[in-house]
Amino acid sequence: MNPVPDRSYLDSANDEYEAFEEQFDPLRHNRRARRRRKPKAQHTPKKTQHDIVEAIAETAIALEGGFQISYQPSKYEAEWLLASLESFYDEHLITDVVALVKGGKEASVYQCAADPSTGVEWLAAKVYRPRKFRALRNDALYREGREILTPEGRPVKKNDHRLMRAIGKKSAFGVQVSQTSWLMYEYTMLHALHAVGGAVPRPFGANDNAILMGYCGDAQIAAPPLSEVRLEPDEAPALFGEVMRNIELMLARGFVHGDLSAYNILYWDGTITLIDFPQVVAVQGNRNAYFILQRDIQRVCEYFARQGVRRDANTLLNELWLRQIGWLPGQRAAEEAASLGIDLD
Repeated sequence: MNPVPDRSYLDSANDEYEAFEEQFDPLRHNRRARRRRKPKAQHTPKKTQHDIVEAIAETAIALEGGFQISYQPSKYEAEWLLASLESFYDEHLITDVVALVKGGKEASVYQCAADPSTGVEWLAAKVYRPRKFRALRNDALYREGREILTPEGRPVKKNDHRLMRAIGKKSAFGVQVSQTSWLMYEYTMLHALHAVGGAVPRPFGANDNAILMGYCGDAQIAAPPLSEVRLEPDEAPALFGEVMRNIELMLARGFVHGDLSAYNILYWDGTITLIDFPQVVAVQGNRNAYFILQRDIQRVCEYFARQGVRRDANTLLNELWLRQIGWLPGQRAAEEAASLGIDLD
C-alpha cells in the first residue's frame, strides 16, 4: 500500500499565497465594494434597460452615502472613483472631490478638499484607471531592473514563482500586482525626493489604486504644465537650474524620471513642481537608463531653449552621469571626465 502523501506543506503554501493575494486585492479596504463583488459568471448577457436604470440608481445611492462629493463623475467613472478615494475619506485626509484636473489613459487627477487635520486647503488625488480603460505601454522598458513592490512599498520575495508567473501570464491578479507596484514606485519616489527638498508634491497617502498628494494651484485653477507657459526672460535660467537639480537628486538615489518633459513639470507663482513618477528607471539593472536620462535632459533643454536658455544636453548628461555614477556606457570614465574638465578624485 502506498503511503498517503503529506499535504501539510502544500496546504501551508496555498494559505500563504491566498493571504498574499488578498493583500493585493484592490477591494480589500472597501466594504461596500466587497459587498458588490460577485463570482465571475461564464456568460454575461446584454443589460436590459431595467438593468441600466438599476445600475444608475445604485451609483446615486453610493453618492448619497457617507462619502458625498461635489464633482459629478460620468457613469463610467463614478463607481471606481468612489471606491478608489473612499479610504482617504475614512482616514480623514479629504472631505470632498470638487473637480477633474487632468484625465489620462493611465490615470486621472482630481482636486480634493483637504481635511483640516492635514494643514492644507487642497489635495490632489491621482487615480489609476480600471484595466478596461488603462493602456500602459512599453512598461517593460522601465521595469527592467526594478523589483515588484507590495502595497506597503516593500519588495516582493524573488522566489515567489507563482506570483511571477501570474505577472508573466498577465492574469487579472498579475495585472493588479503590476499596477500596484507601478503606483508604489511613484509614491515611494515622491517620499524620497520630498524628504531631501525635491520640487515634488508632498505625498499624503496611497492605496492600491490611488495616490494622494499636495495640490499645485488655487481654488479656481490648477497649476499648468510648463508646456503651456511662456517664461519671463529673467526667471527661465533659475527654473532650468532647478529642474536640473531635481534630475540630479533622483540620479543620486539611483533613479531616472523616465518621462520628463515640459508636459509633466508644473508652473505656479514662479516655481516648478515635477510630477508623474510611476515609470522611474533604476540605474542599476536597466541597460537603457543612460539613454532614457539622455531623452529626459534633451526634452528639458529643448523647452528651455525656446525660453532663451541654451545648454548642450549631452554635455549636461555626461557631467551628471559621471558625477553620480562614475562611468559612461561604452567609454572610459576618466577619459571623458578629462575632456569635460571634471576631476573624479
